[in-house]
Amino acid sequence: MKRTMLICALFVAVLGSAFAQQSTAFAGKPAILTAIGQSADFEMVKVLLTRNKVPFKADTLIKAENLDSASQTLILVVGASSKGLGAAGISIEAELARTKALLKRAKELKMSVITVHVGGAARRGAMSESLIEPCMASSDYAIVVASGNEDGFFTKLAAKANIALTSVDRISAVGAPLAAAFK
Repeated sequence: MKRTMLICALFVAVLGSAFAQQSTAFAGKPAILTAIGQSADFEMVKVLLTRNKVPFKADTLIKAENLDSASQTLILVVGASSKGLGAAGISIEAELARTKALLKRAKELKMSVITVHVGGAARRGAMSESLIEPCMASSDYAIVVASGNEDGFFTKLAAKANIALTSVDRISAVGAPLAAAFK
């Protein structure tokens, strides 16, 4: 009985994630990549974009006033790091304000917004979630490493925002769906 329930639950999870995935390329090039929460996860996503030949500019601390119409997509690598915030010399409150201003400016510029969370369970918690929520609410698409969504947090936020969510098993698998989102 337990095995049957487990198989059914697995089937529903796989089927549900298949329907939630982004099915068509929508994002314009080039992109701006930034870190929301200042975690080292930013560097991993930077490598994946480079490997997949997606043109982008990287700026961990880009401010809203520096976004312009030359870039068509804003990629947010979200996950708070106390160490990263400290090294950047900013508080979580300042990072949240920067995030909200970026999202507002991206909307004004009609930029596509993609949220990426690759830090798994280690990049969750109240501080990260305070940044994740506004990012997901303003995104057109999200990609997460499954271990960061074991509680369905991203699934719920994606449903609420009515956006596609792709869940992958490991960080190296983020590159393909991220690259596929670009026209």
